[in-house]
Amino acid sequence: MKKLLLLCLFVSFSSMAQKVDLSYYLPKDVSYNKSIPTPVSVIGHEVGEWHITHDKLVEYMKALAASSDRINIEFTGKTFEDRPLLLLTITSPKNHQNLENIRKTHIEATNSSSVSIAENPIVVYQGFSIHGNEPSGSNAALAVAYYLAAAEGTAIDDLLDNAVILFDPSFNPDGLQRFAYWANTNRSKNINPDPNDREYREIWPRGRTNHYQFDMNRDWLPVQLPESRARIASFHKWLPNILTDHHEMGSNSSFFFQPGIPSRTNPLTPQMNQDLTKEIATYHAKALDKIGSLYYSEESFDDFYYGKGSTFPDINGSIGILFEQASSRGHAQETVNGVLTFPFTIRNQFTAALSTLEAALKMRTKILKYQQNFYKESRRTGTNNALVFGDEKDAAKSYHLAEVLKRHQIKIHEVKDNFTQNGKTFKKGYSYVVPMNQKNQRLVKAMFDVRKTFKDSLFYDVSAWTFNYAFGVDYAENISLKKAGNEISELKMKEGIVSFKSDYGYLMPWNEYYAPKALNAILQKGLRAKVSMKNFKNGDTSYEYGTIFIPVQNQDLNGLELYQFLQKTAVESHIVINGVTSGLNDGIDLGSNNFSNIKNQKVAMLVGSGIVGNDSGEIWHLLDQRFDMKLTRIDISYFTKIDISKYTAIIVPSSSKLGKLTEEKLKTWVKNGGVLIGYKNTAKWLAKSKFISLDFDKTKMDTIQNVSFEDKSLQSGAQYIGGAIFEANLDRSHPINFGYNSDKLALFRNSTLFIKADTKSYNNPIQYTENPLLSGYISKENAKLIKNTLPFKVEKLGKGRVLVFTDNTNFRAFWYGTNKLLMNAIFFGDKM
Repeated sequence: MKKLLLLCLFVSFSSMAQKVDLSYYLPKDVSYNKSIPTPVSVIGHEVGEWHITHDKLVEYMKALAASSDRINIEFTGKTFEDRPLLLLTITSPKNHQNLENIRKTHIEATNSSSVSIAENPIVVYQGFSIHGNEPSGSNAALAVAYYLAAAEGTAIDDLLDNAVILFDPSFNPDGLQRFAYWANTNRSKNINPDPNDREYREIWPRGRTNHYQFDMNRDWLPVQLPESRARIASFHKWLPNILTDHHEMGSNSSFFFQPGIPSRTNPLTPQMNQDLTKEIATYHAKALDKIGSLYYSEESFDDFYYGKGSTFPDINGSIGILFEQASSRGHAQETVNGVLTFPFTIRNQFTAALSTLEAALKMRTKILKYQQNFYKESRRTGTNNALVFGDEKDAAKSYHLAEVLKRHQIKIHEVKDNFTQNGKTFKKGYSYVVPMNQKNQRLVKAMFDVRKTFKDSLFYDVSAWTFNYAFGVDYAENISLKKAGNEISELKMKEGIVSFKSDYGYLMPWNEYYAPKALNAILQKGLRAKVSMKNFKNGDTSYEYGTIFIPVQNQDLNGLELYQFLQKTAVESHIVINGVTSGLNDGIDLGSNNFSNIKNQKVAMLVGSGIVGNDSGEIWHLLDQRFDMKLTRIDISYFTKIDISKYTAIIVPSSSKLGKLTEEKLKTWVKNGGVLIGYKNTAKWLAKSKFISLDFDKTKMDTIQNVSFEDKSLQSGAQYIGGAIFEANLDRSHPINFGYNSDKLALFRNSTLFIKADTKSYNNPIQYTENPLLSGYISKENAKLIKNTLPFKVEKLGKGRVLVFTDNTNFRAFWYGTNKLLMNAIFFGDKM
């Protein structure tokens, strides 16, 4: 598998090189049904002549489905930009007539080892271009779909009789459309392969991501995006045996197919999975040899994080296969291997798609048996106990974690009765029990896995994603199944309510996840609201730091109108708002100055070249989709030319340099009372620009000995924190921590920014513990360094505040547990 072919047949380049026809991609010894429309007859250009736009891709897939009895098309959902998500089911006409029975029999074989798989078709899910600016996959999908619809002869008949192909021509419609627009609008008549040409220098935020700038190839496990939800529903409906994921990589590379680096395989993945992957790879090698393409395997990428398309199948009894094609990033580009043309990249993807199907057909029985044995072993190794998670003061976070499990068809139960375990109380209606004797128990283990030791110290992605830490819920393992109540068939969120109509005021605890959404609605309505800076008790109810008080008097709404508005807000935000009859409390009274007025927030965020797009997109998504807050995104290209005085808070996602004029403008704005919130590398820039005093610590590497030239990059790479989870102590009286129920918090970290603690303890409201690693990889050097450092710091600057976070509190939309830190920074930043 380490073989490299010495001959690389790139298409010879000229201004006419793009005008290849369909025969360039298709096998030469096959006849084709003339009644099936070719791509050019529908989309108006040859495959590879222009970059396919998503609307044309949809148009062609619909035309194929209308003309071929081998293809059924369904619309499984919509993207954030309202583009349709397609799934084609491709198999023989005979199989189509019995498709639901085929599916049921296929699933039943995973439920019982007594079901014969001898005659079952193999199920192959083929997916293309989850990164929109890696477009050779989706463009190849045109040719692959045509081949499967139009090819004639015993070979194609044999394939379609013995396989059901789930065909997703575009995993990422929004990103694909964005990139196609860029590549096509910058295409010259005389194709210029100079890498410096504008065509190959895509502007921010580029087409890799979806609408909210998420890398969707990290969302297979968290399932937070509509594209992922549709895809995962189809996956679990069918449980395919093989799933292919077509990508691109650097232009000076060749073609990669799995296996990846063996030492970077997740230990929960069976060895047989890797053995089968390696056998399938021989088919790719043979097919690429035939057309003279360079390739490699086992030298790059890893199979550790189960949130990627190439690894998610591995923990679900399937085989995930990653393809990485050197990218032309446009129509043609000069590379170390010669001029790399777009049609050439498409042909390699087409070839790998067909070699996958050949392998699936010839290895059908072996792969079907592997899947059946995977679930047999899963049932055998399941234990008669359970895990439990919940949060008695934040039902929404727990609900959303349960929602993820349900999307993966994991069985969950109610808590039968309240109980306490490891000092945590799990209340009925607020907690969920997950039995470990169920079919998907391996997937459950993967989601809640805690791992601190590893074979390898390098990771292509995160080394930890433990879901109870990510969602910030209480958690316990090895719970007796007797504590499980009824299985939950349909999840329901808690209903919001106002306890009663008050003539005095209302109190809204800040613990619930959607409390910021409610507060924003209240402030946007022009109502006055205050936040409690201390704990207190009103009547028989205790209230904690951050409780919101809405007085009845001197509001723009009368008493009845206020009650009705708050009732509507409570329902929409799934929270409880309590009416009160008196302002006299045990502790601070409702008229105390320890209730501080809250401003109606007007929030802006810097975006554009130099800003990390994923980080800014996650913030945009959080405020827009979760909390219904308007966010003004200001491109740094025109930031210095506009009036920013109206904004109460400005967020700067990770960036290393913003320029002198931007620095001066921001500094003036902060001194006049603004709250500036910086993330990750922005913290270094803010310190260097004297917005805030930060004392950074750096890893001091010992003298490196016995490391060869070949391994020097491994030595330095081991110091990188690709994504791990660490524990911090919280000072819950500090406004940044309002709404948290525990003195401990799990934080995600993928940076090596270490801020030394302040000598005054009250200036360290969030501080890593003495032994902070909860899950994931960190080098010995960095493990020593991170102890007692700060992931957050705030300082006054004039009338304003500067707040910095060393890491992303909104990571990939599923880190619910730390989302509130940003909301506290926005609403209460001026009180810190």
